[in-house]
Amino acid sequence: MGISYTPDQALPKIKQFCAYQERCHSEVKEKLFSFGLNIAEINSIISELINENYLNEERFAKLFAGGKFRIKNWGRNKIRQQLKSKQVSEYCIKKGLQEIDEEDYYRLFLKLFEQKLQSIKGEKNIFIKKRKIKDFLLQRGFENDLIHDALRQL
Repeated sequence: MGISYTPDQALPKIKQFCAYQERCHSEVKEKLFSFGLNIAEINSIISELINENYLNEERFAKLFAGGKFRIKNWGRNKIRQQLKSKQVSEYCIKKGLQEIDEEDYYRLFLKLFEQKLQSIKGEKNIFIKKRKIKDFLLQRGFENDLIHDALRQL
């Protein structure tokens, strides 16, 4: 185990951790556990971080969703799943996903669809072609019905 800190020693360190980059509650809780604090001390520090606006899960969800969409080209399903794995509340997940503009989302979907179509243009079998496109877009986190609608156009 690492170095143990008192709550007074841990507070400035965890404030710096939160100020460096937006964090979710579970990341902060994990970090505080690694400092050797007990659950009562951790809950007390987390309350203080929330009151001082170092920790805001809705803000985290909005930035996470927007970033993963714009930078990593993730679809809503993958973003939702990742936020759930970080134990973000359903309310905050919904708020985060609302940050993604519908038109931008559809434009990105079509761009990825076309890119994948171009990358497999040598494939002659239409069923294999459709399967590869579908698998690629599902892995990216796009919705099944969106994929099926686009594949019907082929």
